[in-house]
Amino acid sequence: MKICFVLNKISTEKAGTSVALMTKAHNMGHEVYAMGVGDFKFQHQGTIFLYAKSVDPSTKVETPKKYLKVLQSGSAKETAIESTDLDVLFIRNNPTEEGASRHWAEQSGLAFGRMIQQQGVLVLNDANALSYGFIDKLYFEELPQEIKPASIITRKKDDILKFWEKNNKQIVLKPLEGSGGKNVFLIDKHEKNINQIIQTISKDGYVIAQEYLPAVKKGDVRVLLMNGRILTENGEKAIIRRVCDEGEFRSNFKQGATADKSDLTKSMQKIIDLTAPKLIKDGLFFVGLDVIEDKLIEINILSPGGLDRFADIGLTDFTTSVIEAIERKLYYKLKYMGQIENKILATMH
Repeated sequence: MKICFVLNKISTEKAGTSVALMTKAHNMGHEVYAMGVGDFKFQHQGTIFLYAKSVDPSTKVETPKKYLKVLQSGSAKETAIESTDLDVLFIRNNPTEEGASRHWAEQSGLAFGRMIQQQGVLVLNDANALSYGFIDKLYFEELPQEIKPASIITRKKDDILKFWEKNNKQIVLKPLEGSGGKNVFLIDKHEKNINQIIQTISKDGYVIAQEYLPAVKKGDVRVLLMNGRILTENGEKAIIRRVCDEGEFRSNFKQGATADKSDLTKSMQKIIDLTAPKLIKDGLFFVGLDVIEDKLIEINILSPGGLDRFADIGLTDFTTSVIEAIERKLYYKLKYMGQIENKILATMH
């Protein structure tokens, strides 16, 4: 298959989940391309080109780090690909990582992705679903209440202070649009800078005030779902515990959290069972869930990560299962001659 991964920028990409998937697809003999979100070109009469780079098929790359090194080097070939020549466009850029000077980049990938999807190319996750759930923390609020902590979303300081009082003066504040644990604060009764913190977060948009879950001290659990099911390979499940540093309540790897193994609990399974129907209906192929005991605290539908961390705890990297799942979707697409719409194909097992 001919597959192109949409990233924020090739030059700033790290050897994470996207590169791990590219490396596996390359080693499985597929024609793999990578592009930045600013590398689309639209022409008169609807022709779309993608300026993408690729690693020579004959080049052997054993690890994502080696693959990325070649991709970012001068030896990587840049090609202008007509969108309809692709089999798959995998949208993997993270809008929340764009700086103030690149606001144009936040939704560009989704906009071009929708157009390319209309041309009959398989787009993952479904571009319309990604557009609808672009603010994934709002998408999160559409899930059943029983699996979520209490929360409010507002820009009013008084609303937040009332919620703080109602929750025993212990809440978590974070921006509605953000990732990686940036600008996430634990506000307890000892916090003296609550007004300043609210002002800091709200200047960039809406604020989420969320019930504090004491179990967060033990870290949280990232569960990766594919086609609405736990990503599984060789009998192993893509579940990883993210353990925060001592004195830190944020469990993000970018904040120094370390990886550990975790079993699938009944509470986790209930969360998955209640989340999966919506993900399948909307066409969200690859999704990350962050869980603390019996509560889902976040959902990542835009660029879920974690595949690069499983080897650290002695598990498979699960990339083979993801690429094989995409291969099956293309097989179904061919056999049904394009009669199955993208959002259904995207989550078809």
